[in-house]
Amino acid sequence: MGRNKYPEETIRKILDTAERLFIEKGYDRASLQEIIQETGLSKGAIYHHFASKEEILYSVCDRIGQRNGEILSEVRDDPRLSGLEKLRTIFKVSLQPERQAKMFCMMPYLLDNAKFLATEMRSIFTEVAPIFIEPIIRQGLADGSIHTDHPRELAEAMMLLSDIWINPIVRPTTPEEIQARCAVYNHLFQSFGITELIDREIVDTLVGYAEMAHPPALNEESVN
Repeated sequence: MGRNKYPEETIRKILDTAERLFIEKGYDRASLQEIIQETGLSKGAIYHHFASKEEILYSVCDRIGQRNGEILSEVRDDPRLSGLEKLRTIFKVSLQPERQAKMFCMMPYLLDNAKFLATEMRSIFTEVAPIFIEPIIRQGLADGSIHTDHPRELAEAMMLLSDIWINPIVRPTTPEEIQARCAVYNHLFQSFGITELIDREIVDTLVGYAEMAHPPALNEESVN
């Protein structure tokens, strides 16, 4: 068999198909065999580019993250906004359906998979906090909208709590728990001048994503 002259197209086809199946069924229920059947590729062609279904998921998430990064860069570099306004905008755009709805539908709970959880934390420390949040906080220091002596550590703490503690994809989370954590989150960062970062709209969005990804089980009476 001749060498594949268009490996980029093959990879794109695999990722497009896997992303759709992961969203429709969730990562755990979508099988590698289904990806093979839907793409029309041989098992060898799939394994030539990806060693496992898990590796395919990482690549799908990376691709979604790259698209999200472009949006966050636009907010970070917007000269019309203060540091605090950029933080508020960052939180809102990060929850838009293009990325988050897909992530919530396809991902397993992070506490059930140590590798996924470690990957999320590594992303916070090496990408999200230093590339997007810290520069915004430093701008807030310059324009007077944010107050801190430790911008890097503040950026890391903000993202660890929002992406790990509040995020309903980490573990099963009730609407009441989400609302309580968001209230505590807002209170924790008020002393830095960061007020109303998580508003009612964001809380409602988080609740909706939790229900979208892992809807409540039917009770016994409704089943019988």
